[in-house]
Amino acid sequence: MTTRQFSGSTLCRGLSTTSNEQNGLIKGRKFSLRCPSFVIPERLACKDFVSNSCLSSEYINSLSPLVTRRRKPQIGIVYNQSSSGYGVESTNVQERSSSSEEEYALNSSTEVQVESSRVTINQPESSDAKHQLIMLSLPAIAGQAIEPLTQLMETAYIGRLGPVELGSAGVSITIFNNISKLFNMPLLSVATSFVAEEIAKNGKNSSLEKVIQENSTNGKPTDVVAERKQLSSVSTALLLAVGIGIFEAVALSLGRGPFLKLMGITLDSPMCIPAERFLFLRALGAPAFVVSLALQGVLRGFKDTKTPVYCLALGNLSAILLFPILMYSLKLGVTGAAISTVISQYIIAFLMIWHLNKRVILLPPKLGDLQFDVYVKSGGFLIGRTLAVLTTTTLATSMAARQGPVAMAAHQICMQVWLAVSLLTDAFAASAQALIASYSSKGDYKNVREVSNFVLKIGLLTGVSLAAILGVSFGSIATLFTKDAEVLGIVRTGILFVSASQPLNALAFIFDGLHYGVSDFAYAARSMMLVGVISSVFLIYAPSVIGLPGVWSGLALFMGLRTAAGYIRILSKSGPWWFLHKDLQSVQLAS
Repeated sequence: MTTRQFSGSTLCRGLSTTSNEQNGLIKGRKFSLRCPSFVIPERLACKDFVSNSCLSSEYINSLSPLVTRRRKPQIGIVYNQSSSGYGVESTNVQERSSSSEEEYALNSSTEVQVESSRVTINQPESSDAKHQLIMLSLPAIAGQAIEPLTQLMETAYIGRLGPVELGSAGVSITIFNNISKLFNMPLLSVATSFVAEEIAKNGKNSSLEKVIQENSTNGKPTDVVAERKQLSSVSTALLLAVGIGIFEAVALSLGRGPFLKLMGITLDSPMCIPAERFLFLRALGAPAFVVSLALQGVLRGFKDTKTPVYCLALGNLSAILLFPILMYSLKLGVTGAAISTVISQYIIAFLMIWHLNKRVILLPPKLGDLQFDVYVKSGGFLIGRTLAVLTTTTLATSMAARQGPVAMAAHQICMQVWLAVSLLTDAFAASAQALIASYSSKGDYKNVREVSNFVLKIGLLTGVSLAAILGVSFGSIATLFTKDAEVLGIVRTGILFVSASQPLNALAFIFDGLHYGVSDFAYAARSMMLVGVISSVFLIYAPSVIGLPGVWSGLALFMGLRTAAGYIRILSKSGPWWFLHKDLQSVQLAS
C-alpha cells in the first residue's frame, strides 16, 4: 500500500477545533491530536483529511476504532467505507497504561491525547468487483471445461466401439450423474455460500484482533506463525460428502438393474449387460466424486478457483491417458473407460484434500461444532430442486432411449456437447455466488448489485457467442464421436436445439448463482419444481408425436422457464433483491 507520512504538528494544526465545530461533543474545550506520525493513504491530501475530520453525529454509529486510545472518551479516526469522508467517534477500547496517563490525571488537562508511534488507516476495500469476478472466473472456466472435455473424449472413444456400446454407456453415465448429484450438487452450492460467509465474518474479527495486538505491542511486529483455520462449515461439508458418497456407491451397485429398467433398458435389450457392468464400476468411484465436487464448493468459498483447476487437470489427464490403453490395448472396451474414470476421480479427491488440509483443520475437535442443522435446512430445499432437475433430464433420456439404440446414441452426443459448452457459463455463476455471499454478509449491497449486473451481461454475451459457434461447427464436431452415418444423420437434426438454446442455458445458470449467493434456496427449489412439472408434461407427450425432436424441445422449454423464473425473482421488491430497487446511499445513511 502506497502511503504518505504526516508529521504530528501538521496533523494537530489541521484537527484543532472549537466547541462550536464539535457538535457539542466536547463543549467549551479544544482538543488536539498529538501523534509523531500517521500513515495516510497517498490519494488523501492533508486538506482533504482536515476537511473530512469533523465531528459529525451522522458518522458516530457507523465507524469502528482503528487507533490506540489513551483515555475515555477517546477519538478514533477511521475511513468510513459507506461514505467518502472520515469521521471521529468515541470508543470503549481497553486503555493503555503509561506514565503520560498519570500526568494527565494530575494536571487535569483539558486536552484529550491520542498517541501512537505508527497508526495505519486502512484504505477502503476495492470496489472493483468486476475485476474480482473476472479474476475468479478465468480459472473457474478452465476448471469447468476440463471435466466436460474429458467426458467428450470418453464419449468419442466409446463411440468408436459402436452404437450399442455408446448407448449403454450413455444411459449408465446419466444414472450415475443423477444419483451422485442428487445430494452433492446441493452440498456444493450450500458449502460455497456458507464457507464464504463464515470467512467474511471471521475476517472482521481477525482484523479487530490484529489491530488490538499491534496496539498492545506499541506498533511493533510480532512473530506469529500463521495457523490453519478452524471452520465448521468446511468440516461439515467434508463429513457429509463422505457419508453421502458411501451411500450412493451402495445404492448404485445394488440397484443398477432397477435403475436401468426405469430408464427403459429391458433385459432383452442389447444395451443391458454392458450398461450394468459400466454402472457397477462407476459406482465404485461415487465417494471420491462426491467428495471432490463438495471440496470444489469449499474452495470457491475461499475465492480460490485455481486449486481445483490443478487438481482436475491432473486427475482428468490420467483418465485421458488411460482411455486408449485400457479400452483398446487391453481390449476392455467400455469397462476400460469406466475404470479410467474411477481412477481419475480418486486422484482428484486426494489432491483436493491435500491442498485444503494446508489451510484448515479438516475435522473439528468436537461434533458439537458442526453445522449439520443449517446444512440440512438449506440443503433440503436444494435437494427438492435437484430432484426436479434430475426428474426432467432423466425423463428426457428415458424418452430418447425408447426411440431405439441409434436415436439414443445421437441423443447422447447432443447432450454431451449441449452440457459441455453451456456449463462454461456456470464458472461465472459460481464466481458470482462466492462474491455475492461475501459482500452480502458485510452489507455491501453496492458491490452485490455491481457483480449481479456485470455477470448477467457476461452470461448473455457468452450464450450468444456459443450459439453462433455451435450453429456453424456442430455438424463437424459430431463426426468426432461416431462415424455411423445413421447416427450422424439424426445428430444433424439437433443442431438447432444445441445451438439456439445456449443463451437460455447461460442465463439460467447465472440466475442460479445469484440466488445461491444471497441464500435464496427456498425460492430456487419451489420455482424449479414448478418448472419441472410443466416441462415433464411436455416431455411425456411430445416425443410420441414428433420423436426425438420432441425430447430436445422439452429440454429447451425447461431451460427457458428456468431463466424466466430467475428473472421474475430479481424483479421482486420484497425478496432478497430488494436493494436493487432502492437508493443504496439513502439506505446506508439510514442504517
